[in-house]
Amino acid sequence: MPDTVTREDADGVATLTLLRPGLTHASRADLLASVRDVAADDSVRAVLLTGTGRAFCVGQDLGEHLAEMQGGAEAPLSVVEREYNPLVLALAGLRVPVVVGINGACAGAGLGLALAGDLRVAAAGAKFTTAFTGIGLSSDSALAARLVHSVGGSRAAELLLLPEPFLAETAAEWGLVHRVVAPEQVLPEAQALAARLAAGPTAAYRAVKTVLATAATDSLEETLALEGRLQNQVGQSADHREAVEAFLAKRAPRFTGR
Repeated sequence: MPDTVTREDADGVATLTLLRPGLTHASRADLLASVRDVAADDSVRAVLLTGTGRAFCVGQDLGEHLAEMQGGAEAPLSVVEREYNPLVLALAGLRVPVVVGINGACAGAGLGLALAGDLRVAAAGAKFTTAFTGIGLSSDSALAARLVHSVGGSRAAELLLLPEPFLAETAAEWGLVHRVVAPEQVLPEAQALAARLAAGPTAAYRAVKTVLATAATDSLEETLALEGRLQNQVGQSADHREAVEAFLAKRAPRFTGR
């Protein structure tokens, strides 16, 4: 049995579950392998990333990190370039919608992983924190960039320089999470959302994700050009034709992901 990450598939949704709150070498490697497997699986039309117990993910396993420092490791934080960066890039690069079910505490690199998804469902009362400067580190896992794009530079600076905990309800007010539900409803709500996306127009979602990835930094001309190219491609999909025919026939469309 896996002891760091599990994968379960149902109705086009691949659910990846973190079994431990802290990220170790093993859990990062297992999660990266799972994300890459999902990316190569054409049967997957949505991904759900969640955790277990009282935490979603609290970032680096500090016990393992301290043991490496005490063991004389010359550059224990080279792990950022070797393990965290590929993981964040793999998650962000998934071409299908990614729902994150934040079942509990979400801190440091865990917050970075959560923000690499597209839609987030969080447990009421769950605590969030950037954490990094509290242990004398700068940010990683693209957290600075995600926060600037999500809440603006001023609030991002406050959150990173003064890593005070904040609740899921506040995260929702700031737009960091999209739905806050009772803790026992996080998984069902996230599963329902992922299932809805898996039954939708996959090519259109892929195009939307492509535009969103650079919309904050591209010029207007670049965004218009990208949208034009993608619209030409998606306009030839079976799902687009089906949706138009369904609209004119006044029935619900039946998307196949093609």
